[in-house]
Amino acid sequence: MTARLDAANEITKQYMMASMSAGLIPIPIVDLIAVTGIQVKMLHSLTQQYDIPFSNNMSESVIGALLGGLIPTEATMSLVGSLSKLIPIGGTTLGMITMSLFSGASTYAVGKVFIQHFESGGTILTFEPSKVREYFKAEFEKGKEQAKQWQAGSAAA
Repeated sequence: MTARLDAANEITKQYMMASMSAGLIPIPIVDLIAVTGIQVKMLHSLTQQYDIPFSNNMSESVIGALLGGLIPTEATMSLVGSLSKLIPIGGTTLGMITMSLFSGASTYAVGKVFIQHFESGGTILTFEPSKVREYFKAEFEKGKEQAKQWQAGSAAA
């Protein structure tokens, strides 16, 4: 691995943890907005790492296109997780756990997809979400496992 790739993976890890924390915000929809902001900021950090021009509007669009391509049940999980926080006590707890997991996994996958794209010489302007859907889904599953491990580690601590 190159130093740049190592740094990019570390950026993804840091923003994944931040997204998991944002998923714990107890206010529905605010958590989704916070996670989106974190993912855009992660993409900005990755573009700086790869010396690629950054566009906030383009970044929001490509992240939205990636997340919209998730398996419908996974994409619905985030909305249900967020809205379940409206249910007192049990719903709030379940929603926070669900959103934390989804937020971490999706941020991990977004980071990994863009690292691969930037490593191959791509830019935000040349990014085509439809060409990376399967890779994104596979990385999302890896991200869920990583997030579960971190959640379990946090609960044990």
